[in-house]
Amino acid sequence: MKYLLKAAAVAAVSLALAGAAQAQSALNEILDGGVLKVGTTGDWNPMTLRDPATNSYKGFDIDVMNQLAADLGVEVEFVPTDWKTLVNGVVAGKYHMTGSASISPPRMKVAGFSESYISVELYPYTLKDKAGNFDGYDSINQPGVKVATTLGTTFEKRVREWFPNADIKVVEAPARGFQEVLAGRADVFITSNIEGSTLEQKFPVTRVPGTGPRSPSPIAMLLPQADQVWINYVNNWVKVKQAQGFFEETKAKWGL
Repeated sequence: MKYLLKAAAVAAVSLALAGAAQAQSALNEILDGGVLKVGTTGDWNPMTLRDPATNSYKGFDIDVMNQLAADLGVEVEFVPTDWKTLVNGVVAGKYHMTGSASISPPRMKVAGFSESYISVELYPYTLKDKAGNFDGYDSINQPGVKVATTLGTTFEKRVREWFPNADIKVVEAPARGFQEVLAGRADVFITSNIEGSTLEQKFPVTRVPGTGPRSPSPIAMLLPQADQVWINYVNNWVKVKQAQGFFEETKAKWGL
């Protein structure tokens, strides 16, 4: 009996040690290997943009990840991924974290998130030479005002909720609501502050005067769900950088 108890105790300790080895934090791996691997799509302007000619990246996310790697004292390696496999890459250990992604219940089931440091917010936009025709959301929600949106998107749902009295024009993808406004076939479209900032740089569009943000969605980095050591490190890093003004400065740099 004593032999069996001793054997069981030894087995339990062995299992515990094996589990501890398997549960080694990504933080240890990063510090030991000297490389922080970050999954990024390279197609979300101005968050992450890949230059095919040089295979280099730039954007808000890229600045954030470069700073995180610098504070860790390691190099950063950007691992190409896409939106369909973004979460799977974290779960499979292809990279230690991702750049910015919306926090959502489906993603929360399988992956962890850092503290949020920026939000996607929706605004109505119009052409600059039509901005004087509007002042606030009520001025859009009027008969005769044409609001363009893309079929089946979150934007379509919001347009129907916010502007039931307006003339809603729905186009099918790949057509976009903002293209209808640029072509003069509509007066207003809605989009996120992130996409809107890039459109303002390229085209003569602007936020409708007197309109504040609506439908905020928090953005954060995806992390391995069970790696609390790594999650804690990143969360505290975010808090420190927020206190130092780093995120506000980086948002201002990229027009966010």
